[in-house]
Amino acid sequence: MTQAPPFLLERLHAAGLSDVVAVEPATGGLAATAGLARRTDGTSVFVKGFGEPPSDEAFTAEAEGLTALREAGGVATPEIVLADRDLLVLSVLRPRPATEAFWEQLARTLARLHTTTRHPRFGWHRDNWLGRRRQVNTWNDDGFEFFAQHRLLRWLGERRVREALDPADRAALERLCDRLPELLPVKPACLTHGDLWAQNVMAAPDGRPALIDPAVSYTWAEVDLAHLWTTAPPPEAHGFFELYAELTGLDRGWRERMPIIQLRQHLAVTAQFDPDWGAADLVRATLAPFRRRP
Repeated sequence: MTQAPPFLLERLHAAGLSDVVAVEPATGGLAATAGLARRTDGTSVFVKGFGEPPSDEAFTAEAEGLTALREAGGVATPEIVLADRDLLVLSVLRPRPATEAFWEQLARTLARLHTTTRHPRFGWHRDNWLGRRRQVNTWNDDGFEFFAQHRLLRWLGERRVREALDPADRAALERLCDRLPELLPVKPACLTHGDLWAQNVMAAPDGRPALIDPAVSYTWAEVDLAHLWTTAPPPEAHGFFELYAELTGLDRGWRERMPIIQLRQHLAVTAQFDPDWGAADLVRATLAPFRRRP
């Protein structure tokens, strides 16, 4: 049987989980190394770690995000077994079922999260991590300024983004940021998952939708919606979007806003991964209308 990199087992034992006998690799994550840790009593826990942690607080911040989603938003999340500098250990969830009913239940869950956790300010009380990069969450009263500074322009200093975007692209992004109040409607801040694509949607033991790998903050709900909408959701998710729009009172123009809001994620992917699965091309396509013509 294939084994995960030995550092996961070594760290589990060092953290006191000496009854773990083996760690089998798990798929799905892009930034960290993950596995299923088998214990002597026949049960398993999910574990993930970085070869070189991006911060001493990355996993404790992620665990805090899981707790916030569960306690403030009523979202099912895995139970936290251990969160420290080197490891995050969680209870094991189930793969999500490929049914329309499951996605409709997720639409109700997400709508409840977004409509019951509104906040007067944008941000979070600490920074956390999106993949291996810091997500800056400095409080701001202005959602447009928060999104521009901490979700878009923040990525321009990253090496891979500098290489992918030419000066005209970077100027176009700055121009887009200046025009955000014209391009997007005024929306309140609410608690968001922050990295909500289909890979981070699973099922709890009782079958309810459960979410993993958050990068939480109080910001626009459409940050979560855009990530699901633009990352090839499965066919059974078709009804999710219509039901979510109905439950939250979305206007008819929400689909046209998705590429602009999803710029944050495309820039994050461009910054961290090579290949970037076309993220830089999508950034340039979204910025094209904001490039000045000679």
